[in-house]
Amino acid sequence: MPIDLPPGLELSRAYDEQVVRPLLERHAAGLAHAAGRLGSGSDVLGFDDEQSRDHDWGLRLTLLVEGGRAGQIDALLDRELPRTWHGLPTRFATTWDPVVRQRVEVASAADLAASRLGIDAARLEAAAIDGADDLSVPSEAPASPGGRTPPDALTLTDWLQLTGQAVLEVTAGPVFRDGPGVITALRGNLAWYPRDVWMYALAADWSRLGQEFPDVGRAGLRGDEDGSAVIAARHVRTLLHLAHLLHRRWPPYGKWLARSAARLPDGQRLRGVVGEVLAARDWRARQAALAAAAELLATIQGEQGLPTLSPATEPFFERPHIGVRGLPELLLAQIRDPAVRALPPGVGTAEQISDNATVLVDPAARRRLVGP
Repeated sequence: MPIDLPPGLELSRAYDEQVVRPLLERHAAGLAHAAGRLGSGSDVLGFDDEQSRDHDWGLRLTLLVEGGRAGQIDALLDRELPRTWHGLPTRFATTWDPVVRQRVEVASAADLAASRLGIDAARLEAAAIDGADDLSVPSEAPASPGGRTPPDALTLTDWLQLTGQAVLEVTAGPVFRDGPGVITALRGNLAWYPRDVWMYALAADWSRLGQEFPDVGRAGLRGDEDGSAVIAARHVRTLLHLAHLLHRRWPPYGKWLARSAARLPDGQRLRGVVGEVLAARDWRARQAALAAAAELLATIQGEQGLPTLSPATEPFFERPHIGVRGLPELLLAQIRDPAVRALPPGVGTAEQISDNATVLVDPAARRRLVGP
């Protein structure tokens, strides 16, 4: 096996250009398809390193084929791909599939997105092919002039059950070519939440902060520094998630959340402040650093053209603790869609309700969290 290996995305691009694409040109000339590195894996986000290579890393590629030909092309690749390329095996087992087989994932754009996003494949396919703007409708889609509801519109439940990681598995990795154009259209339609759902999610993060913000000091005042630190660490995760929402960036799952936040505008400054929270050895310093992080995000919120408060924090009654002011209410007041306004305040999207990985990777379980 080579000692000096390129990052996973470079490896996938070269594998496509030098092996997979020529093979398709020889055996399936004229095939309309897209190719890229999508799906799971730290390399999709550009975060892979030497440690990443011990599992699920290697000659991986995503091939999107329409017209029901995915099975045919998968069989073609299994038959024609070499055993190795540049010393790397083209066939290997993964953590989700113990079978040793070639790892070019072949699917339609709609089926790939449905497996990641948990949204009906037929609606996704229609939306991607038609370039339908109705994908950004947050609640039940409005009737067309003929009185019919567009079948390809994403519903409010669709948006709420999405996780940032699920969307990134469709939108973050590079697309090397897109003959049919379906994946490009789909990625555009998943660029960000509808505005009212965005306001609801922002308010939920601020609400979650407010629920236990004073408890960092309260636990510390009782001499429970460990308890104070545990609560503060949970707030740090929420702050990092909120920072992504404010900048309209899909947040990855927990392993990469802080690293991704560092890439945001003001990300290094935010990382510095939350680093002070995590490093603090007494509750007063910890509480002060948390307040500084909240003030920073409230300032960013205003810079995004959204209503905010300055200061964003305030004393908690007559105690030496700090609470969050009425930022959730300001954001909820921006919502106009009746269906979004009817949602329970402070609950949020699936990934705001639960951080249980078993739930968040299961679209059906996510729907149960946010559905009726």
